Amino acid sequence: MSTTSRGPTAHERYREDVAAYVAAGGEETVQRVTTAINGLHKRLGQWYDRQLVDLGLSQGEWAVLSQLATCPEGAAMTPTQLADAAGIAPSSMTHRLDRMSERELVSRSTDPANRTRVRVTLTATGWEMFSAAIQESDVVEGDVLKALDPAQRGQLAVLLERVIAGFDDVREP
Repeated sequence: MSTTSRGPTAHERYREDVAAYVAAGGEETVQRVTTAINGLHKRLGQWYDRQLVDLGLSQGEWAVLSQLATCPEGAAMTPTQLADAAGIAPSSMTHRLDRMSERELVSRSTDPANRTRVRVTLTATGWEMFSAAIQESDVVEGDVLKALDPAQRGQLAVLLERVIAGFDDVREP
């Protein structure tokens, strides 16, 4: 084992984890894939958290920006839809939207079809913040995938997309 001065390398820790899961009865290829995905998620998540702090965004504000940025162009969401997507109470979303509106990241307007409903859209400033975060993330994500050539990246994307497409068919435990 060629450990670093801080302990096992990420690859060594991955191999140890997979071995433990297989010893406990897990199927090896399933454990290799899921452990790798979980490890990537954890490492990227740590980087994303630091990036959001640098951008002056909370995780919750990022959830709103990304939901609105991925809506079809010109589409709006209601605060309730945003709260559901973020997994929080609507009242918490109202406070979050207040702060984001003050920073001019989002705008709120009355829905012309239903005057009791509020529509939330991303502003140009909000889009610029979203775009800056994506461009910074793309650099790190590219570094993470640098061990793969473009054809391998495409192949990995196709395989993961196939897994994602099957999510709806998976039974809940």
